[in-house]
Amino acid sequence: MRFSSVAPLVLLSISAAAVAQNAQTLKPPVANKIHTEKHINGAVLTDDYAWLRDRASQKVHAYLEAENAYAEASTASQKPLADKLYNETLSHIKQTDVSVPYRQHGYWYYTRTQEGKQYPVLCRKKETLSAPEEVMLDVNELAKGEKFMGLGEHEVSDDSNLLAYTTDNVGFRQYRLHVKDLRTGKVLADSAERVDSLVWAADNKTIFYTTEDAQTKRSDLLHRHTVGTSSAADPVVYNEKDERYELGVGRTRDEKYILLDAESHITSEWRFLEADKPTGAWKMMEPRHEGVRYSVDEGNGLFYLRVNDTNPSYRLVTAPVAAPGKPHWTELMAARSDVPLEDVDIFKDFYVVTERVKGLPVLQVFAGASSRPSTIAVPEPAYLLSPAANADFDTGEYRYAYQSPITPNSTFAYNVKSHTSTLLKQQEVPGGYDKSRYAVERLFLPAKDGTGIPTTVVYRKDLFKRGENPLFVYGYGSYGISMDDTFSYTMLPLMDRGVVTSTAHIRGGGELGEAWHDTGKMMTKRNTFTDFIDATEGLLAQGYGKRGEVGIEGGSAGGMLMGAVTNMRPDLFKVVLCEVPFVDVMNTMLDASLPLTVGEYEEWGNPNQKAAFDYMLSYSPYDNVAAKAYPAILVQTSFDDSQVMYWEPSKYVAKLRALKTDQNPLVFFINMHGGHGGSSGRYDRIREADRRYAFMLTELGITE
Repeated sequence: MRFSSVAPLVLLSISAAAVAQNAQTLKPPVANKIHTEKHINGAVLTDDYAWLRDRASQKVHAYLEAENAYAEASTASQKPLADKLYNETLSHIKQTDVSVPYRQHGYWYYTRTQEGKQYPVLCRKKETLSAPEEVMLDVNELAKGEKFMGLGEHEVSDDSNLLAYTTDNVGFRQYRLHVKDLRTGKVLADSAERVDSLVWAADNKTIFYTTEDAQTKRSDLLHRHTVGTSSAADPVVYNEKDERYELGVGRTRDEKYILLDAESHITSEWRFLEADKPTGAWKMMEPRHEGVRYSVDEGNGLFYLRVNDTNPSYRLVTAPVAAPGKPHWTELMAARSDVPLEDVDIFKDFYVVTERVKGLPVLQVFAGASSRPSTIAVPEPAYLLSPAANADFDTGEYRYAYQSPITPNSTFAYNVKSHTSTLLKQQEVPGGYDKSRYAVERLFLPAKDGTGIPTTVVYRKDLFKRGENPLFVYGYGSYGISMDDTFSYTMLPLMDRGVVTSTAHIRGGGELGEAWHDTGKMMTKRNTFTDFIDATEGLLAQGYGKRGEVGIEGGSAGGMLMGAVTNMRPDLFKVVLCEVPFVDVMNTMLDASLPLTVGEYEEWGNPNQKAAFDYMLSYSPYDNVAAKAYPAILVQTSFDDSQVMYWEPSKYVAKLRALKTDQNPLVFFINMHGGHGGSSGRYDRIREADRRYAFMLTELGITE
């Protein structure tokens, strides 16, 4: 590999101050071109904007400041609409609220929010809900004096006296461990850096925690810490040396065992330890076998393993704790190719299986000696059904959460004996919300190869006119992650303006199981992009939107989706919203020193291999920007994002500015104190979302 530079580094063409002083002319920043070449696999990758990677450079900061100033100036006329959307969104949120309490170790635990405050407060009450409130952790207090505050893991010791928690005050998803004595309110001296996951042992003084590598951010070490000692003396219990694997530590619901998971994108391996013997020897459950993934729970002396060894849809097996290896497995549920097994929750007298049927979750409850389950019924054609907080192992009820695009989040308690559900709480939606005014539909739209693409459509009934409404399409389609059909406060103002909102559940996601993921990754990744295009075309063909009035959105890997489909079909979309986008695929995946890269060879491919290189180059958004007309585009990133480095969207915007032939708006907002999800405060995140939607609505001709 060889790099060459043929141009000197010069100052930016425009400064932030110049943009601010000449807002009326609205001249966008122009990043200088410094030509570099990378010779690999018989090809030459050219990159004129690699210099933007130098995060310490004053010139880089000047460019980002200029982009922010230009974005603010060029969208100034949209601010009244953004403020209106923000106020409408807030009008539908019960800002002072409390979560449904759950019981553990004699306490009731819950989280509450207070109007005007950005962060939650973690609380509990002893024995009864009428007892005095104990504030365990007020994240608003932690955030004082900080520009970012992210709360990571938080676990209470078995004796209920100590709270271990992690915080990130930058946005880089790099967390620090703290321990608080809940009896005195004092934060102890115990601390550790770069902590990803943690769990208490049963002795109330031992914490197991995993840490990440400082450069690659791969969680590779498991440590054992004794409260009251220095973390510098913490022994490393396990070191995962394979760069494809990351570690995670947890505990079974009955609290008897601590579990250690080593997992790549396609393979997993678990170890376990008796929770009351923290210095004991860890035992292997089943050694890793390339391409075999499994997950584990335990109850009554049996491990329950959800495993894909016979079928990518997974089967359920049990194994005795004394001999958990595959020779001792007993099949409890066979794999069904058309019904992926997604999750299993184990309790003393029953277990609950989460399956996917036609892309939608189904909860099956197995109790007693009967092998016939009871199915928890749902009332709508598109929804999210998921476990709620279920801390007790010995219980006769199962808590689950239900929501849909028109039904707010609702927590239920399912009685295992009577097969009945009791609503514990439905999230209140003030501001005159009436779900009967809205419709939700589930479609299967044809891809060009005949595959049906699950697509969810939501709209306000009285404003819907077939073939005449603006259309909004959201997509992701990576890592086997499902884009579930949830209730969204920020979508209500869009639908109340006649916009038809939709989610395309495209290949590469997990809605139809591992096989759905497999046909949208690696050397089939282009299916993700063509599915999104075909779903959009299908929606237009069926009259769910008007051609020429289509807005689309995606973030992270979904931002890569936005870049790819915009390169492929710029004529199809009127406006594109692109958050923290993974758009510089080739340069990132060729740099093994960056966070995530090596492990993600199993998701995208290894571009050091020619076949993968050629295929990835065919869709990489940054490398395929061309001299042609593009839609209106808003790009948003965070300077401290550790998942997608800020320079990827920065380079992408700079190249678009240099090559695109249209006069459509291209704005670039950089959060200088945010992370992968933007700002950490709940009000700030709503502000960011409504700024994006004000941009989109304006481009769709809706200005009020």
